[in-house]
Amino acid sequence: MTPADLAPASLPAVALLALAGSFAACGSFRPEGDDDSAAEPTPVPVRFAALGDTGEGNEDQYRVSEAMKTVCDTRGCDFVLLLGDNAYDSGVESATDPYWDTIFELPYAAFDIPFYASLGNHDYGLDGLGLEPWKADYQVEHTDYSTIWTMPDRYYSFVAEDVAFFALDTNAAFWYVTDDQRDDMEAWIAAAPARWKVAFGHHPYYSNGEHGDAGNYEGLWFVPIANGGGVEEFVGDVVCGKVDLYLCGHDHSRQYLVDTCDGTELIVSGAGAKTTELPGERPVWFQAEREGFFWLEIVGDQLTVATYDLDGVLEYERTRLKTE
Repeated sequence: MTPADLAPASLPAVALLALAGSFAACGSFRPEGDDDSAAEPTPVPVRFAALGDTGEGNEDQYRVSEAMKTVCDTRGCDFVLLLGDNAYDSGVESATDPYWDTIFELPYAAFDIPFYASLGNHDYGLDGLGLEPWKADYQVEHTDYSTIWTMPDRYYSFVAEDVAFFALDTNAAFWYVTDDQRDDMEAWIAAAPARWKVAFGHHPYYSNGEHGDAGNYEGLWFVPIANGGGVEEFVGDVVCGKVDLYLCGHDHSRQYLVDTCDGTELIVSGAGAKTTELPGERPVWFQAEREGFFWLEIVGDQLTVATYDLDGVLEYERTRLKTE
C-alpha cells in the first residue's frame, strides 16, 4: 500500500469496509539473535522507558524528556517505547515534514538510543478520528530520516536479550481491521524465543482515565466502534494471557493497574506531554495525573517497574518475579 492508494478525496465517503484496505498489513518480525547455547548465561538486563501522547512540542514534553534523560543516564536505558499519539493533532504531512522537529527530533535531541514507536489515533489524522490512514505510513518512512526514531512498519516485533517486544497498531483494531495483524501477532508471540514478552500500543484495555475501559470508551458501551469494542476484542484475544505486560497510552495519566487481563499486567503511560483526570475506580499499584514516564528493567526472572514525574522524582517502584 502506498499513500497514493488512499486519496484524501475519498474521505467523505469513507466507510468501515473501505477503511479495511487502508489498514493493509505491513508488519514485520525482527528477531535479533538466537539463544541456542546449552550453557546458562548470566542474565543481561534490559532497561527501557515508556511514555505516550508526547507529540505536542510543549514545555512539559521537554521537561519529561529532560527527566527521562537523567534517569536513563543514572539507571540505564537501552531504548524508549513510544505509545502513540506522536504527532498532535492530526499527524504529519510527510516523512520529512518540518513538524517532526517540533514534536520529536528537538524534544529528544539529547538521546542517542532507539525510540521504538507505535501509532495512535491522532497519528492517523483528522483530529484524532483516525480517518487519514495514509499518514501512518509517513511515520514508518520517517525511520529513514532520523537517527533514533524507529518504526519499521505499522506493527512489528523485536527481541532484546531475553525479552520479545510487540508493537501493536491498535487504531486498526479500533476499526476492526485486524485480520493480518491478528495472524502475524499470534504467530510471533507464540514463536518468540524469549523468557519475557511485552506488548505495547496506544489504546488501553483497562484504564481509570477519561477514555476508560475498552468496550466502554467514553461510557459509550452502546455505540459500536466508538466504544472501543474492536480494541477489547483484539487485545483480549491476542495479548491477554499471551504476554507478561501490555503498555499503552491514550489516557493522559500514569497508571499501574492491579487488575490484569488473564495474568497480563497493564500499564497506562500517556502523560508524556499533558494530563487528564482519573475518574475510574479500578485498583492500582500507582496512579497519577502528573506528567511523567515509566522506567522498567527486566533481568532473569525479575521485573522492576518504576515511575517518575516530570521533575525526575521517583514516585513508585515495584519488583516482582516471573514464576511461570
